[in-house]
Amino acid sequence: MQRFSLTGRKALVTGGNRGLGQAFATALAQAGAQVAIAARDAGRNKAAVDEAAAEGLPITAFDADITDDGEVERVVRATVEALGGLDILVNNAGVCFHNPSWDVTDEEWSQVFDLNVRALWKCSLAAGRHMAQAGGGSIVNIGSISGYIVNRPQWQPAYNASKAAVHQLTKSLAAEWASVGIRVNAVAPGYVKTDMAPVDRPELRRYWIEDAPQQRYALPEEIAPSVVFLASDAASFITGSVLVIDGGYTIF
Repeated sequence: MQRFSLTGRKALVTGGNRGLGQAFATALAQAGAQVAIAARDAGRNKAAVDEAAAEGLPITAFDADITDDGEVERVVRATVEALGGLDILVNNAGVCFHNPSWDVTDEEWSQVFDLNVRALWKCSLAAGRHMAQAGGGSIVNIGSISGYIVNRPQWQPAYNASKAAVHQLTKSLAAEWASVGIRVNAVAPGYVKTDMAPVDRPELRRYWIEDAPQQRYALPEEIAPSVVFLASDAASFITGSVLVIDGGYTIF
């Protein structure tokens, strides 16, 4: 069981102040890691830190817009300085718009790819350079079942394409960075109850929930243990994998 422990590890979670990201940060800290989060909303960052502290989990927050290259470099540098290193990066920050392809604006497309793909790429490069010099590390990207399927009844072509890109980038970096001791994996969650996924809306429940073999959605706390696993030595022979966590949704 010691191989599942993250004691002594230093982790950075982007978008770690709410929803899935907050659950990932909490779980990493519970597993023994020193954790920093980076997100734009300063008020929500403080709330997340306070909530973690109430559970006895010290988490450091950095207010940052990771679509800005300079901010990415600053946050990674600040994390290394504050925690004394960086062993784990969880690329969680993301955005989604529900819109038919004919109505997707250039601004929406750019927002999705700037955060879901380009920022993930830049964070991986900045953290990866440090990890390579330090002897290795683990990167866990947050993909989606949307990288495998076309969701319904809502249309979200930009998001779907961005998550497919995340999955392929995960494999590309895993292949290239294995030689310097960096493992790169991803999780692909199904429908999880967060602000981004209104799982209780009746018109969506029919397709999102009733079409899944388990007939339910997940809570963020059910996805988080897989991120901890992939970040840990228990997954030492796993790289370039995308772990689907969807209650069986993509079986059909």
